[in-house]
Amino acid sequence: MLTSLILPCYNPQPGWDATICREYAAFCKAIGTTATELVIVFDGSSNNVTEVQLQAISSAVPDVIFVFNDVNKGKGHATRAGVSKASGDIIIYTDVDFPYTTESMAQIYAKLATHECDLAVGVKDDAYYSHVPTVRRIISRGLRLFTGALLSMPVTDTQCGLKGFRRSVADTFLSTTIDRYLFDLEFVYKAFHRSGIKVLAVPVTLKDNIVFRSMNYQILLPEMLNFLKIFFNRGR
Repeated sequence: MLTSLILPCYNPQPGWDATICREYAAFCKAIGTTATELVIVFDGSSNNVTEVQLQAISSAVPDVIFVFNDVNKGKGHATRAGVSKASGDIIIYTDVDFPYTTESMAQIYAKLATHECDLAVGVKDDAYYSHVPTVRRIISRGLRLFTGALLSMPVTDTQCGLKGFRRSVADTFLSTTIDRYLFDLEFVYKAFHRSGIKVLAVPVTLKDNIVFRSMNYQILLPEMLNFLKIFFNRGR
């Protein structure tokens, strides 16, 4: 059974190539297989991506696909580009710095491999909020409140950067249209409302040394409009 690991990437931090090689190997070991396809989508990256780094990854990962977007269009757009190239029976996506523990990633895989669910949604534990800036924490918790109150979803933590799904759910993911922050919410919402998709919340844990960047406030208004788009499209 082939697994595809999708990594959207935009101007990664120095050493990102070594991180990918190390964490890819750890993930393969944790799930007990080397049959893991790696798809890295460079979303208009202009910094810290060199031919030497790409070659280092190609040498360490036997089945790697590089996708290059000329213009930055957002994490949602980049992740869809990766999923469209993936051929795995199980598809998992996370951030290029692998912020969640290997055990958390293996848990997502296990829930899908044993057919406990079709979509495994990582949900953050309380310790997560000690890693993020105050404003980002307020936005995250506020979004969870609105998601529960207005969208009536059993899982309100939709923005965790670790999710996985079976091949049968790929079309649902690819039907999303939001390019940036709320693409996860749109995806999970669609999945909950499509017949035959079993959604499961899976607790995940951040690594101790992860510090998230401050959120770009310029995305807030467009994402508020995207939330309204999801809200008013309920039932369609």
